[in-house]
Amino acid sequence: METFETLLAGSARTHGHLCAGQVIGVRMALLGLSLIGLDDTKTGPDIKKLIVYVEIDRCATDAISYVTGVKLGRRSLKFKDYGIMAATFVNLETARAFRIVSTERSRELVSVYAPDIEDPRRAQLDAYKRMPLSELFEVFEVRVDIPDTDYPGPTRYKAVCDACGAVVRDGREIRDNGRVLCRFCSGDTYYRYPLKIDMTTRGAS
Repeated sequence: METFETLLAGSARTHGHLCAGQVIGVRMALLGLSLIGLDDTKTGPDIKKLIVYVEIDRCATDAISYVTGVKLGRRSLKFKDYGIMAATFVNLETARAFRIVSTERSRELVSVYAPDIEDPRRAQLDAYKRMPLSELFEVFEVRVDIPDTDYPGPTRYKAVCDACGAVVRDGREIRDNGRVLCRFCSGDTYYRYPLKIDMTTRGAS
């Protein structure tokens, strides 16, 4: 495993800037991997042994993805939109899992761990580097029951929407009174009023 500073620099480049959230995410990821007994999950033999559930779409999530190598496209990164700065690290081989939560009190301790820095942003960043893990995080050993449809690897199951014919993968269809529906046709979607565009007029570009 690379050093903390090397990982932080790489994470900041990938994310686009260095911030306190990157420090939180890198330290959280290193702690999570340590707790579940995995090391090189980016390129080594442990790459298929890890799933991480993140609970917020903020800077720390990019850092966690960078350090661990988990990705949405690899199905090893799972997003639960809970709005909490937390992540759960699961070792698929042993089934051990730990949920790590960033504490609110860590914000109040910034002046304690970076008393010599006047700039608030830099003080927070440096304090989070120096702060003991016990102040920065709360840790819970948990059990995560992962459905077959959530595991990495090839699609295990497909369904066809009875209303529009869309192919729905990995058990994400809605079953309503004997009908199989995609999210849109069931009324559960983030977009409205889809107007199909005729792509034949756009050529090959």
